[in-house]
Amino acid sequence: MVGFFQRALRLRSAVRHLCPYSSLTSTNRRPFNACSSGQFVASARKLHAGADVPKSSPAAAPERLPFSRVTEEDLAFFRKILPSGTITDPDLVASSNVDWLKSVRGSSEVLLRPQTTEEVSQILRYCNSRNLAVNPQGGNTGLVGGSVPVYDEIILSTSLMNNILTFDNISGILTCQAGCVLENLSLYLEERDHIMPLDLGAKGSCQIGGNVATNAGGLRLLRYGSLRGTVLGLEAVLADGRVLDCLATLRKDNTGYDLKQLFIGSEGTLGVITAVSVLCPRKPTSVNVVFLGCESFEQLLKTFQLCKGMLGEILSAFEFLDSECMRLLNTHLKLPNPISECPFYIVIETSGSDVAHDEQKLHNFLEEAMTSLLVTDGTVATEDSKINALWSMRERVTEALTHDGYVYKYDISLPVERIYQLVTDMRERLGDRAKSVVGYGHVGDGNLHLNITSPAKDPALLAAIEPFVFEWTASCKGSVSAEHGLGLKKRNYIYYSKPSQAVTLMGDIKAMLDPKGILNPYKTLPDNLK
Repeated sequence: MVGFFQRALRLRSAVRHLCPYSSLTSTNRRPFNACSSGQFVASARKLHAGADVPKSSPAAAPERLPFSRVTEEDLAFFRKILPSGTITDPDLVASSNVDWLKSVRGSSEVLLRPQTTEEVSQILRYCNSRNLAVNPQGGNTGLVGGSVPVYDEIILSTSLMNNILTFDNISGILTCQAGCVLENLSLYLEERDHIMPLDLGAKGSCQIGGNVATNAGGLRLLRYGSLRGTVLGLEAVLADGRVLDCLATLRKDNTGYDLKQLFIGSEGTLGVITAVSVLCPRKPTSVNVVFLGCESFEQLLKTFQLCKGMLGEILSAFEFLDSECMRLLNTHLKLPNPISECPFYIVIETSGSDVAHDEQKLHNFLEEAMTSLLVTDGTVATEDSKINALWSMRERVTEALTHDGYVYKYDISLPVERIYQLVTDMRERLGDRAKSVVGYGHVGDGNLHLNITSPAKDPALLAAIEPFVFEWTASCKGSVSAEHGLGLKKRNYIYYSKPSQAVTLMGDIKAMLDPKGILNPYKTLPDNLK
């Protein structure tokens, strides 16, 4: 196999080392002020979306709802439950008020860090009785403003709920608390010859509860499907403190409604997920990663078709990035291009159980792809360090973008053949008003990540992007959120992807499970339900 790569258009079998990778407030309650200087409160009072978007924008935060404000009596109750888990120091709370992109900022003065489901239950029961709004938070790696407060909502962090409860090595079913970091779960499973069905660029920080709450997609969806299929059960605490125990470990259970599906993708608006059970695949013993270059997106799509046909059951990922992404990786992260310059790049992963079998299938595919001129250059990695180096070219694009200026991020689901046309049309529309317009994502499931940068926040540029990007997506019968969720930023764009009857029913479900609306307010559902 190595001899073939040496002969065919400089395909290399080893990649050179790359860089790493209604208000119930009582008049006799004393309001709580977190800092005597008032500086933190004053700055945090700023509407966290107000600096990013015009107030008339559908992405701007609505007016504060009439929730109660935290008092000293409330703090006394929380400290009784969580003596060391009630945080009010402004310096310690600050990082939980800001999202990963540093584009949205809340003004919460209280961070609660429970360790058990019972503690979460007591907190929510109390907050519901007091009409105190609550912002559930996992790893805070979200990209749509769904994981941070809008105003002064109490931040309920699951970061200390990080215990693995059980793992069945026969069935491959893992049960754990919601605060387990995805990468830690992956390491735990790899020692037991299994893997998580989910893999994300943010795996070192994101938590499984947040992954489930947002129905995160990621790099392995092509092979293992979405969390709606791999999550077998979950435990959630409702707004009034009731614990819903649907923590099943059965692959088949056809008794009544599948209630867990209500919470998968609900973004913390229906309940706080406290534990999950996940079906985990066996760890493959043969893994290969290929990095290829194509001259056009049409050739990239033909390569995908060929790949599906020739690699079949061992194909586990098919990702792409364009030349603009490569430029940002080179410029901002100093990651060298492992092959020659091309308009488009592909990352293909195969995973199986027979090294010789997999290598032969990969050899045949690459030979056909190159002799038919679908790809012009490429390299292959079979060692872990080189595999990770190649994957970093795809996983670190988001990081590179943050160094390029202010980022407008769009997570779009489209028919596969139309994915890149949106990038082309957006470049033509914006011209030199944008610093960079890049496209990358998951070809295998039709998910485009369109990212646009400018030197600074630019309301005029945003007005040129939105609602055009959503109208374009709707015209192709796509989705305005493929895997990131709606959060604060995209809540009012839901009608581009869902009929009004469906959105109204969502509102009815929210009203039934959280009648006071204390759970993650201002997120997911539109301000004015039709």
